[in-house]
Amino acid sequence: MDKYQQIFENNRRWVEEKTATDKEFFEHLATGQEPEFLYIGCSDSRVTAEELMGVEPGDVFVHRNIANVISNTDLNAMSVIEYAVFHLKVKHIVVCGHYFCGGVKAAMQSVDLGILNPWLRNIRDVYRLHKAELNAIEDEDLRYKRLVELNVEEQCINVTKTAVVQKMYLATGYPIVHGWVFDVQTGKLIDLNIDFDEKLHDIQEIYNLGTNLTKE
Repeated sequence: MDKYQQIFENNRRWVEEKTATDKEFFEHLATGQEPEFLYIGCSDSRVTAEELMGVEPGDVFVHRNIANVISNTDLNAMSVIEYAVFHLKVKHIVVCGHYFCGGVKAAMQSVDLGILNPWLRNIRDVYRLHKAELNAIEDEDLRYKRLVELNVEEQCINVTKTAVVQKMYLATGYPIVHGWVFDVQTGKLIDLNIDFDEKLHDIQEIYNLGTNLTKE
């Protein structure tokens, strides 16, 4: 059996396993979704949201792209955030990067990568913002890992800049924006412990899009 056909065999077994423990599993799944998490991650084939989080179908609303970038000109990402926050009422938005990210690695190199150039420029901008810290790291692998972390942090800030996140947070106290890194070598999730309230207050002077949001 080739790999393509194997997918359908895997699906058949998965259906059998789910219905063996819960005969109404798919009936419940068909009634709708109420996820508490929006997961924004990398498209890397090694990093699958539900599996690394240990959750079931229906628990996480997922958006993935190269290097987990959030750009205000990306209608796909903006639509996902709008839908997840305004319609699904998610309580947590997670931006999850990962070590050994090909997109971040490519952004560190002075190479013309064609159509990828404008996308990777988002990550190169992160490097520019944190150039002093990154250039002070002599070990290239450690510098690479630190850029992965800083990219996650900056993308969390980009999520926080959106009007729907600011307005919903003001009205309900949710969603909270979190930054994680997945360590491919160990399988562990690392919480960067980003202070959402602090980040929100830091950007309010310029990016205040929520009615009655005031600086402290």
